[in-house]
Amino acid sequence: MSRISSMARLRVAAALEDERKKELEQQQNGASTSKNKSCNNNNNSYGHGSPCGGPRGRLPSVAKFLSARRRSKSHSRLLDSSFFLRIVAAFDENSSCGRRCHHSHLDEGLCGRFMTRRLLGQNANNSLRRQDDHSCNLNGISNNMLEDGNDAELYSLQMDMPIKEFNFNLIFIVLNGSPGYINILDGLNAWQLVSELSEATGQPAAASFKHVSPAGAAIGVPLNDSEAQSLMVTDLAIDTRRPSLASALARAREQFWHIRTPNFRILKKFIGADRMSSFGDFIALSQKCDEITAKLISREISDGVIAPDYDDQALSMLAKKKNGNYVILKIDPKNLPAEDEVRTIFGLKLKQKRNAASLSTESFTDVAVGDGGEITSETVDDLLVACVAVKYTQSDAVCFAHRGQVIGMGAGQQNRLTCTRLAGEKAANWWLRQHPRILSLPWRANVRRAEKANIIDAIVAGIRIDDSSMSLLEPKNTLTNNIITEANERQWNNYFATSVRALSQKERKEWLDQLKGVCIASESHFPGRECIDLAKQFGAKFVVTSSGGANDDDVCEACERNNMILVYIR
Repeated sequence: MSRISSMARLRVAAALEDERKKELEQQQNGASTSKNKSCNNNNNSYGHGSPCGGPRGRLPSVAKFLSARRRSKSHSRLLDSSFFLRIVAAFDENSSCGRRCHHSHLDEGLCGRFMTRRLLGQNANNSLRRQDDHSCNLNGISNNMLEDGNDAELYSLQMDMPIKEFNFNLIFIVLNGSPGYINILDGLNAWQLVSELSEATGQPAAASFKHVSPAGAAIGVPLNDSEAQSLMVTDLAIDTRRPSLASALARAREQFWHIRTPNFRILKKFIGADRMSSFGDFIALSQKCDEITAKLISREISDGVIAPDYDDQALSMLAKKKNGNYVILKIDPKNLPAEDEVRTIFGLKLKQKRNAASLSTESFTDVAVGDGGEITSETVDDLLVACVAVKYTQSDAVCFAHRGQVIGMGAGQQNRLTCTRLAGEKAANWWLRQHPRILSLPWRANVRRAEKANIIDAIVAGIRIDDSSMSLLEPKNTLTNNIITEANERQWNNYFATSVRALSQKERKEWLDQLKGVCIASESHFPGRECIDLAKQFGAKFVVTSSGGANDDDVCEACERNNMILVYIR
C-alpha cells in the first residue's frame, strides 16, 4: 500500500471528516441520496480509526481513496478532476521511492486545491488559491525559503511532462536537504548552462552559481601539473589524460577557492580580487556524479548540487554535508522546459519565448577581423564556454575564458566597460596564482588547506607599499587597491618555514604578459574600442560578439590595432 506522511494524513482526515459531517447533515435533512448513504456505509469509509481510516497503523490505497470519492460524486470539491489519474500514477510509480519522496512531492498534491482554501482561509491570497489550470502545488521546498522568513511555493506549468519518479510534472526530485528559493533559481539556471555546454563540446561540464549568475563554469579539460597544484587537488586521483567531471568541477570553482579561517578578519583587509563568489554556491554537473567529484564537493563550502544521477558512494558522501542538510537535486535530463517563460511581478504576468538558441562549432565561422586559421579546436571550446556562460548571466555581462574554463566573469553591471574591467581583474588573479613563486611557497607542515587559500589570496591580490607609485594598467584600475605592508608580511610569514615577500609589480607585469590566447565574449554588442583595449591588457586574443552594433567599426578597428581576432556569432 502507498504510504504518505503524517501531515498529509491529518489534512486528508480533516477534509474527509468535514465531508462526512456534511453528508450526515444532508441525510438528516432528507437531502441525501441512497448512493451517498451507500458510500458512507461501505467498507471503504475512511472516517474512523486511524487518521485516514482502517485499523491503526494501516493506510488505504490512494487509488481506493480516489475511487471512493469519485463514487460519491464529491471529487470536484476535493481535487480538480484532471488530477485523479496523475495522483494515482504518482503513487503507483513511487511506491518504492522512499519516505523523502512522498514527504516532498505528494502531500500537497494529494490535498490540492481543496485544502488550500481550508488551510489559508477565505482571505488567502488569490495567487495561492487560484492557480493556473496547468499548474500544481509542491511543498517539497523548505518553509524558510527567503531570508525574511516568507513562505514560497513551487509550481509546474506543464502538464505533459512524464510523472515517473519526477512527481507532479517537476523535472527534478529532492534527494536530500530542503532547497530554498534561491537554490531553485541557481540550480535550474546552472543545469541549463552545463547541459548546453556539455552538448556543444561533447565533454563533461560543471558550473558554480551564486545569486542566479555563474561564478564559474568549465568543461573537463585534463588538469596539468601546475593547475592541479594551484587548485590543491594533487591528493585526489583526478584523470590527467582524459576529460573528466572532477576536472570540470575543479576548474569551475578554481577562481574562487575561499574558505573562512580564524584569521579571516586579519586577512580580509588586503584580499582584493573577488574570489569569494563561490562561497555558499550551488553546483551543477552535466553527468552522473562519481565518487571523486563528490570528494571535491564534500570539502568545499557549498549549498547544494544538481545532477542527472549520483553513484551510491557519492550520494552517501554528499548527504553528510552540512549536518545532513546539504541540498541534493536529481534532474531528469530528457525533459525540456516549455517554449514560453512566465514571470509574475506586481500582479502582472510577463511571458516571452525561452532563449532556446543552441551553439556549436559552426557558430564561429564568421571571422570579421584576423586570420580564422588561428582558431583551433581548443579555441572553439573556449569560445563556447564564454558564450554559454554569458547566456546565463545577468546583463550586462562579459566573460573571459581560457583552457576550457571561465577565468573571469563581470556580471550584472550597467555598462560593459565595467564588466570587462571586473572580468579582467579576475582573469589576472587566476593567472597570478599560477606564478612559480606562488606554487613553490614554503608552507609549514601544519598549515591547513583553507589557510593556504587565504594566504595565497593575500599575496596575489595586493602590492607592496614601496611599489604603490607604479601602475600596472592605465588608467590605474586593477590590482592596486590593496597595499601590503611589512606588518602584513610578518602576519602571513607565520605560515611559512622561511620568509616570503609579496610579488613585486615587476614580477606581476612580467608574468601577466605571458597570459595569451584568452577568449572574451559579451551577451550583446561591445560599446566601443575601450572594452577591446582593456581586454587586450589581460591577454585577450579572441573576441566573439554579435554584429549590428552602432560602434561595430570602432570595435573592428580596435581588434585590428591590437592584433586580435574578431568573430561574429551566428
